[in-house]
Amino acid sequence: MADTNHNNEEKKKMVEVKNKERHWYAVHTYSGYEDAVARYLRQRVDSLSMNDKIFNVLVPKETKIKIKNGKRRTAQEKIYPGYVLVDMMLTEDSWYVVRNTPRVTGFVGPDSTTPVPLSTEEIDMLMARMGTGEEKKFKVDVAVGDMVKVIDGPFKDYDAKVSEVDNEKAKVKVLVPIFGRDTVVELDSLQIQKM
Repeated sequence: MADTNHNNEEKKKMVEVKNKERHWYAVHTYSGYEDAVARYLRQRVDSLSMNDKIFNVLVPKETKIKIKNGKRRTAQEKIYPGYVLVDMMLTEDSWYVVRNTPRVTGFVGPDSTTPVPLSTEEIDMLMARMGTGEEKKFKVDVAVGDMVKVIDGPFKDYDAKVSEVDNEKAKVKVLVPIFGRDTVVELDSLQIQKM
């Protein structure tokens, strides 16, 4: 019986030590409030002096390039809407601070009382996906003479033939048949799709 108690105490100590290790945890929030939750949580960490247990709060976003009105625009999109990542040592205090932040519904885990840390592989993949914030570069995947379909802009749904490719600016010049004549039109590479 004494051995059983001793083993249980050792297991309990191991769990406590493991929980004091620094890990990333996913926190579920109301969708659309991720940035607000991150801001609230950072304020709570500062005001409650939890900087020694909660190290970083992050809303995972990636840069996407979109075409709007024929112009290329970059936009930040949430990778996992409804989730915020927290780099922390899991203790009763840190769990309480995160769990009781406005608009937080709980930790990701089998139940809201047992947070499960994200694996190193998951964090590495996510950080790589988030990138460094630089504008993403695209290789134009068409060559002179290829047939393409225009998928955006005033010539949407037209079939065209590529006449010139500018890899630096990610632009292409295509020949679009208008009134029976091939007309040169310059498009962004995101406005065409290879046939």
